[in-house]
Amino acid sequence: MIYRIRHLTKYEYANPVSLCYNRAHLLPRDTQRQQCLSTQIRITPTPVYSVRREDFYANLYYYFSIQEPHSSLQIDVTSQIKIIQPTLNFDLDLGNSCARALELTRSAVDEETLLAREFCLDSPMIRATDVIREYAAPSFSEDRPLLSAVRELTTRIYTDFKYDPGFSNVATPLHAVLEHRRGVCQDFAHLAIACLRSLGFAARYVSGYLETLPPPGQQKLIGSDASHAWFAVYSPGEGWFEFDPTNDNMPAEQHITTAIGRDYGDVTPLRGVIFDGGGSQKLSVSVDVAALPDT
Repeated sequence: MIYRIRHLTKYEYANPVSLCYNRAHLLPRDTQRQQCLSTQIRITPTPVYSVRREDFYANLYYYFSIQEPHSSLQIDVTSQIKIIQPTLNFDLDLGNSCARALELTRSAVDEETLLAREFCLDSPMIRATDVIREYAAPSFSEDRPLLSAVRELTTRIYTDFKYDPGFSNVATPLHAVLEHRRGVCQDFAHLAIACLRSLGFAARYVSGYLETLPPPGQQKLIGSDASHAWFAVYSPGEGWFEFDPTNDNMPAEQHITTAIGRDYGDVTPLRGVIFDGGGSQKLSVSVDVAALPDT
């Protein structure tokens, strides 16, 4: 399966901006499940300087600066992704128990586990608390397979929380999400990660896209897809396994990964600074994920 993803971001400023510097995490990365075949980036106005780089977590990002007055900014990114392994065949009732995974996470000295330990720690947007630990604990008995426990946690979040785009924003704290039992994919991924870290497991944030299918007999609207987020948990000796609490499933061919990090702050789609102007601004984002016909 090959997908074409177009992510279009537009800013309109009340007052002209004279100078801006930006970093965009909009370039899909290669993973065990996917290969990025191509990426085209079109920015208006044309940047005076631009470069593709790789961050600490091996995510690709695009850095650019515009040094002329402009009242609008448009970032248009089109990528083609080949899904090479839609699902990982692994029985969730096998593998490390919760107790064994916790022991190995703390004691193993192989490179992958040592690198994974960073994801056991709090991060700027995810803080483990006693309340979060209490919510997570019922799914994680010592002798239960870790992945089975994580799958149950995924279902509990899907069942207990309401998807509500109007409730939260990037600054909404996790305790508010937990208290009101509502949020969006970013919130649910953060909550699951906080649950796992509160118990001592390594978990990381995954950003990307999800193809959404229209009702039978109807055409999909251009721009109807959206950026998406889910999480991955680490089982020592077995690797990283991804779960999507927003949709109560494990990512398969319709999930396309852009970047990984400790939380949303590491993989913000667009981050930057502007000088001399701006004022109020209007932001619009359109995402289209389309499966290409077989050739």
